[in-house]
Amino acid sequence: MVLKDMSVFPRKMRPLSLPNVLTYARIAAIPVVVALLFWPGEVAMRWYALALYAAAGVTDYLDGYLARLYHEQSSLGRMLDPIADKLLVAACLLMLVADGTIRSWSIWAAIVILSREILVSGLREFLAEVKVSVPVSRLAKWKTAMQLVAVGFLIAGPAGDALLPTDWTRLIGLALLWVAAILTLVTGYDYMKASIQHLVVEDERS
Repeated sequence: MVLKDMSVFPRKMRPLSLPNVLTYARIAAIPVVVALLFWPGEVAMRWYALALYAAAGVTDYLDGYLARLYHEQSSLGRMLDPIADKLLVAACLLMLVADGTIRSWSIWAAIVILSREILVSGLREFLAEVKVSVPVSRLAKWKTAMQLVAVGFLIAGPAGDALLPTDWTRLIGLALLWVAAILTLVTGYDYMKASIQHLVVEDERS
């Protein structure tokens, strides 16, 4: 009788598995971070918002790691994980524009990032329907990391002035935001190219 190592087989999907719970927690943290950013003049609120934002960012790594470690990857988790990331970044960018942390020409960087996320979400839905897979590239992962770090610096904003020279925290955040916006355009092009190539092939067949 041959004993099989059951650890190599995926477990039955559980909505309340630890990886999924971490994703739920990241989504639940979004309105709390937004509420804390409603008090831009309060330095302590900025630190609280940054701490919660950083914790949410850590869960982004942990939920995927634990899902692979315990073989609990699920369709629900794969759907919610990128949505949670986009909601967190989008909500923070909107609040940072509203309170003037992101202003003038730098608003365009935020617009590029938000527009790309909407575009890619639509393209992913279209490509999934026609069963065309576009794997996440290493550059796309760097883009996500750059966005998270940039927004973290911008959330710290005036609170960071206690650690760095005046306004340096915001300026570093804005510089990283522009880098993230450029990476956003490059990675978004991959999805657009895959979609156009599929449409061209379909048109040639018809």
